[in-house]
Amino acid sequence: MAFGVGLSIGTVNTVCSTAADRSGKNPPGRKGVPPSTWRTTLTFDSSGTARVGRIPRHGRVITEFADLTQRGAPVARVGHRALSAADLVATVAYSVAAEVLGQPPTGPLGSGEAGIAVTHPAGYSANLVGDLRTALDGVGLAEATLMAEPIAAAAWLAAERGPLTPGLALVYDLGGSGLDITLLRVGMGAPSNPVVGLPLHSVEYGGRAFGDMVARKLRRTAGSQVVPRGLSDADSGELRGEHIRRSLALVYKCLRIADVTMADVDRILVVGGAARPPEVAQVLAKELARPVVVASDPERTIADGAAIAARQALLAQDSGGHRHHSLTGLFRRVTRVAAL
Repeated sequence: MAFGVGLSIGTVNTVCSTAADRSGKNPPGRKGVPPSTWRTTLTFDSSGTARVGRIPRHGRVITEFADLTQRGAPVARVGHRALSAADLVATVAYSVAAEVLGQPPTGPLGSGEAGIAVTHPAGYSANLVGDLRTALDGVGLAEATLMAEPIAAAAWLAAERGPLTPGLALVYDLGGSGLDITLLRVGMGAPSNPVVGLPLHSVEYGGRAFGDMVARKLRRTAGSQVVPRGLSDADSGELRGEHIRRSLALVYKCLRIADVTMADVDRILVVGGAARPPEVAQVLAKELARPVVVASDPERTIADGAAIAARQALLAQDSGGHRHHSLTGLFRRVTRVAAL
């Protein structure tokens, strides 16, 4: 049985998905259903063992390290080792994969039953992807594939809605800490580098930005003595719609860079944990007048696609392909072009 593990390590949450055949078997070495979502936090015990997703009452918890582009990214000292932000992300990948598989995810995974794909933002420079690659190699995940998040999302789209008509897809990734917009060519005949133009990122939109928007609204409407506990569903939906409409400026900027218009886009794929409320897809469909595709749980889409890609690569290797080298080459080429 070929088994794929996909990891999406975000600033707020880490999502792990698995893909197997229809037998419904568990990951190799594991019994029972593994967890799928963790808070992106790390703690280390006295022996240096990492724990993901825990926030202890006492002791240091490391957060806000998943975005490798931020300045002053957190570092940790474990024993005599200094761990960079890339090292911390790789530690999360190793720990979560081990928990899901029920065994250490080290060694030549390509020769076994499990393949692993770890995703990263499409806007990462070649240097950042190289740092992450080195960090993954250092924890024993040398055979894990690195792939850009929108490409993983497109893998889910192809598996869920394929075969896709050749054309352009706009990936609208609304996460807890920001918004990423990427144009991709999909369907038969799509080039090895499917990114069109440049991926764009903004922290002005997303779960945290919307929370700040709600807080400002509450402060403005609060009386001198009475502070409202929260917004009604109608008010919250109206604010969220306004938030999404404002984000369209980033969409149009991405289109201008790629020298295309919305009429050239065949579909919009909405992903990310902050994209769950129905207002997100509704506003995008109305304002952009294009078909919108969103999974029942859009936070899982990228990890699901990565797991699907990892399993497909493992099957290709079993039939005589070369999983690690071919896929790694593809996604590194995509990242290099996106970083230009």
